[in-house]
Amino acid sequence: MRYKIRLLAFTLALTLVLTFGFSGAASALPADSAVVYHGIDVSRWQGEIDFEQVAQSGVSIVYIRSSYGNTEDQNFRAYTRSALDHGLMTGFYHYLTARSVSQARYQAAFFVRTIGGYTPDCLLAMDFEDLSGLSPQEINDISLAFLQAVEEFSGLEVCIYSDAYQASRILEAPITSYPLWVAEYQANTPSDEVAWASWSGWQYTDTGQVPGITGPVDRDYFTDEILQNSVKPVPAHVPLPEPGISELTYRVRPGDTLWGIAMRYHTTVPALADENGIRQPNLIYAGELLTIRIADRTGNTPIFYTYMVKPGNTLSGIAEKYHTTLGRILALNPIRDPNLIYPGQLLYLP
Repeated sequence: MRYKIRLLAFTLALTLVLTFGFSGAASALPADSAVVYHGIDVSRWQGEIDFEQVAQSGVSIVYIRSSYGNTEDQNFRAYTRSALDHGLMTGFYHYLTARSVSQARYQAAFFVRTIGGYTPDCLLAMDFEDLSGLSPQEINDISLAFLQAVEEFSGLEVCIYSDAYQASRILEAPITSYPLWVAEYQANTPSDEVAWASWSGWQYTDTGQVPGITGPVDRDYFTDEILQNSVKPVPAHVPLPEPGISELTYRVRPGDTLWGIAMRYHTTVPALADENGIRQPNLIYAGELLTIRIADRTGNTPIFYTYMVKPGNTLSGIAEKYHTTLGRILALNPIRDPNLIYPGQLLYLP
């Protein structure tokens, strides 16, 4: 069944090349192969999915979120079983929330342990959008630590999922040696401003409609380069490292609050106050240095997510996708005009 899907994808690729110019038009980032597959990526936000209808719609590849932080996605196993039953090629991604290199390696082990025993068709993907409070150097260091650890623990190949803003302004070598699955909306092709020479995946909308899925879903194009060179199972029962604790020093910026800093680093106001001898948590000063302790193993369920706004996003669309309300997003973020958000802006989501 999977080989039939690949033959169908090759036929579809001819149309895609002619329609979208994937062969590498000026100012457009080219695909890294001529064969392009229709794909989607899903998580528990999609609810119940009829994968029979999804497969019949022409989708060939489905990327499934297996885990986020130290938590398994509650629909991961059901989605995987049904997708395989209906002949879809599958890939797995992890939503990284690490704030230190040590924590990144711990989450990499958790990711591989979660997908242990499965045989993915596609590269194992890192989704690192939760960047609030991190410097570009920290983002690159954490990303590289996670990618290398996933390779080490799984013995399989990996790729990076990134929006075009981060891929052009933050990520740099050696991260750029890994295949890129780029998110860029409202564009005929991905922009060549990113620090990669080509793309292996292109998420072109987060408001797609697919039979068998109720509500919006991410739609993607994938090339042959997103597929594992050798299809083999992920090792079962990968042990988790002994969890440690990292310390970093944070300089308070104008407008910071202890609550906001706690959210960025996935800790609590009482913990920050205790670690820094702060008697009045509502009173901190710009330039003040804080010590933040980051445990490799954090609580299972983060209180907040962070989301980086992509071109074409609206607050109402983000609220619909993440099953929340505009009012709840506005309550968590200092937004004066709900109709005015910017690509690259970080939002807290409940």
